Amino acid sequence: MKPIERAEVLGLAEYETIRDRFRARVIEEKKARRLRLGEHASCVFENRDTVLMQIQEMLRTERITREASVLHEVETYNELIPRAHELSATILVEIEDKDVRERFLLEAKGLEREFSLVIDGARCPGKNDPSREHPERTTAVHYVKFDLAPEGEAALRSVLEKKRKPEDVVVELVSTHPRYTATTRLSPALVTNIADDLG
Repeated sequence: MKPIERAEVLGLAEYETIRDRFRARVIEEKKARRLRLGEHASCVFENRDTVLMQIQEMLRTERITREASVLHEVETYNELIPRAHELSATILVEIEDKDVRERFLLEAKGLEREFSLVIDGARCPGKNDPSREHPERTTAVHYVKFDLAPEGEAALRSVLEKKRKPEDVVVELVSTHPRYTATTRLSPALVTNIADDLG
């Protein structure tokens, strides 16, 4: 998947003119790319649209107009774009009670290293940025890249090429942390979406 280019990012005034329509479209798209992982987490599989919206919203919120700062945001968020042979996701810990959430984040230290996708039985481990790890706790937001095992990628490509139906390819998102063990099967619609990401 191609990274976002600077020319695709609109200035603040220009973005305001399309923001409502653009956000509504991408929010609907994100709904189709989201799933729950256990009781306390959700996952969104990222693509160019979801990343471009994050860039535009960050520029808008922070009122960023300096070219160097805009380029920095583009470069930072482009880390979420999946490269060849990988998928990309943001996994969010969602616990409303602050005290309960803080206790969980301490108990689940290292959670960011325990995510994987399992595609037709092929384990595709998640990679995280070690510089974002904290020595005593985990964080509420995890940016994860999944390295696709060749047989897992082949299974998704068979959906992309319409050789197999998405409901016939079993794709599961898994957390194996002792404090948070969870497995969720992706819907056929979501399997189709992530297969399309490889196109």
